[in-house]
Amino acid sequence: MSNTVRVPHILLPIRGTDMSKYSVIACDQYTSNLTYWNSLSKYVGNSVSTLHMIYPEAYLEHTDNDSYIKQINKNIASYLAEGKLEDIGECFVLVERTTSYGVRRLGLILAVDLEDYSFEKGSKTPIKASEATIVERIPPRLKIRKDAPIELPHILVLFDDKEKSIVEPLYENRESLECLYDFELNKDGGHIRGYKVNPQDLLSKFNLLSSKNKKNNGLLFIVGDGNHSLATAKAHWDLIKKGLTSKEKEDHPARFALVEANNLYDEGIIFEPIHRVLFNGGNEFVEALTKACKGDFVSYTYINKEKRELRLPSNAPEAYKLVQTFIDKYLSTHPDVKIDFIHDEDELIKTADGNENAVAIKMPALTKDDLFSFISKDQVLPRKSFSMGHANEKRYYLEAKKIIK
Repeated sequence: MSNTVRVPHILLPIRGTDMSKYSVIACDQYTSNLTYWNSLSKYVGNSVSTLHMIYPEAYLEHTDNDSYIKQINKNIASYLAEGKLEDIGECFVLVERTTSYGVRRLGLILAVDLEDYSFEKGSKTPIKASEATIVERIPPRLKIRKDAPIELPHILVLFDDKEKSIVEPLYENRESLECLYDFELNKDGGHIRGYKVNPQDLLSKFNLLSSKNKKNNGLLFIVGDGNHSLATAKAHWDLIKKGLTSKEKEDHPARFALVEANNLYDEGIIFEPIHRVLFNGGNEFVEALTKACKGDFVSYTYINKEKRELRLPSNAPEAYKLVQTFIDKYLSTHPDVKIDFIHDEDELIKTADGNENAVAIKMPALTKDDLFSFISKDQVLPRKSFSMGHANEKRYYLEAKKIIK
């Protein structure tokens, strides 16, 4: 029987909190758009908010990292001491998210055992990364997590439940569940509701699902979003457990990571492409990439307000592999060129227009077909190969969990 799925103690803001100001989008969104984050900061002000408990990546190169991290932990400690966050007990949370695009996505907030997760190639763990993990990206995130008393996840994990036996029946009977929150998300994020769920029946259903997945080498979850956040949680736990006894390791809160679990076959799970933009790329890069790409899928590069045809392989994983391999090689010999990953085509063009000689590369979308089979065969997609929805459909911070004793 699998113990991968665990029941967490959930922390939520106390009743009366302005939830539209409390809940903000994942820190790794709009990384080249300071205007977004500055506008959000102005809207939130001094209200109790997850904005004051995270480090938006757009700010990483514009602020003193150590000071910012210290302030984050000070804010969290203050919220806990003043009772601004409350423990609603051991439970799961059923999440209904309706985006501004009219898409409804169902999820289940639960904890997973980090001992059952690995991003290493060749691992046979029940939880695996879907994309290549860049280990160099872990230390900065680890620095933020090291002294944090709680975690606020934006991690989405996918499970393969074609029969829709777990989340969907819960949603059909949602009227019998306690509603924990129901509000409009800020910045065009749509609407969200959360229902408190007794986890006992669900644990047996996940165990059954795990046993059915023997065809996929026992793979229960793949990380759909937040690959590096879960990798950081794992690295943090690996450091902590070195100083613990066997007994202490069994129930230490840092061992269990809070995630939102989504059925791969939920109609609201839509894979959107993640585009590339190279700052200081210039015409030389465009010409070289165009020569390297010979395929049937018609895409484009965009530089200095001009679109140029780019022909990519029609197989999306191969397209990402070709483009990212080419970019990585180019970056290794051009240190003045920098890359960013953009989730929406409009945002891609906007970013390129705002930076002279920036090269935008429009990428294709993946399909769901054979995703679990692909990952279970020890394959990983190139990093940033897909996004679950548009940028403003990404997970907003809401539920939290303590990671210290």
